Amino acid sequence: MSKSGPTSDIHLPGGFAFAAGCAGIKVSGKPDLAYAEALRGATAAAMFTRNRVVAAPVEVGRAHLKCTKSRIRALLVNSGNANCATGAHGLWACEQICFCTAAILKAKSCAIIPCSTGVIGVPLPEQKILAALPDLIAQKSATPEAAMEFARAIMTTDTRPKVASCAFRAGSDTVKVMGVAKGSGMIHPNMATMLVYIFTDAAGSPSELKALLRPAVNETFNCISVDGDTSTNDTVLLMASGESKHRITVGPGRKQFQESLHRICGSLAEQIVSDGEGVKHVVCLQVEEARNRDEAAAVARAIANSPLVKTAWAGSDPNWGRILSAIGSSGVPVDPSRVNIFFGKQCVCRGGVAHPFDSERAHQHLSQPTYEIRVELGRGDASARFLTCDLTAEYVSINADYTT
Repeated sequence: MSKSGPTSDIHLPGGFAFAAGCAGIKVSGKPDLAYAEALRGATAAAMFTRNRVVAAPVEVGRAHLKCTKSRIRALLVNSGNANCATGAHGLWACEQICFCTAAILKAKSCAIIPCSTGVIGVPLPEQKILAALPDLIAQKSATPEAAMEFARAIMTTDTRPKVASCAFRAGSDTVKVMGVAKGSGMIHPNMATMLVYIFTDAAGSPSELKALLRPAVNETFNCISVDGDTSTNDTVLLMASGESKHRITVGPGRKQFQESLHRICGSLAEQIVSDGEGVKHVVCLQVEEARNRDEAAAVARAIANSPLVKTAWAGSDPNWGRILSAIGSSGVPVDPSRVNIFFGKQCVCRGGVAHPFDSERAHQHLSQPTYEIRVELGRGDASARFLTCDLTAEYVSINADYTT
């Protein structure tokens, strides 16, 4: 599997073309429009934010998928403006953009999926987008280079584009899967401030795609946290062009696709956390011996979202007491006398009390760019893996200055 790197490494699925451009939404003048077209249409499945405050494009996207029974023609993403908390005008602007895109393609307006990312509460300058649409669509290209430009155009505070792809043989067919993501802040289970688009040339019905997408998202994007905030615009969209002729039904082909989808989502999730705002350390939390996976995930979430824990990680401070405290506040009825905590292979807390350990060795472990912390709850056999990070002064600086 390839991830963000040379375009020659990208396995580009057939049936899709990409473009990127500048509409003048971003003050920086950097690309802020991204376009992906399913040249002969695609089936789709999507998952959206669980925040009760949702952006206009999320509302419109949900409605469009319902209207077309999850069959779409194109995707249009703007960055630099979230089009959230913008009232009736925000919804109207979304629909106008979809209508004009559809008119160029001679398609139905509801076959266009809109997405936005950026600052909340600022009216979307739809006229800038509408003016840029004809040239944007005209320059679409079915090339890895165009796909990478698409990935760059959806970035906000990201420092690098996030792409992952793979290919596998299914009988006489070669199936390709490619994922593109943005996200670096407001990352929390129930997805994140992230947009994720997964393209495949496999063939599958919307229900088949949804059945495969949901567990992949739950085990990857719903198991990461940067800062504990859940965004208003989160979207994961899976599109299948069917160009490879391989159908996702049953048998080895389905299993191969499921595994590929999970690897793509897992890679993008890791890239998002690694590029978290101000992140210096990526932490893999392994919570074990829970009664069920939900318990393990709840404990991991409590640890991952504790400012005290995250700031200790920023200083590579082996303060296991903060982790134990977070476990106790998770809502899971743990027995502290059965809790063990490990920094790498070194046990630092056994039975809820201090266990003799080498503090310098622990400090060195926590000084690595990526490391593991393992927790045993002593309640059962279930476990969960969770990716998170530290909380640094740079994170505060980025977000304090975000709109100014």
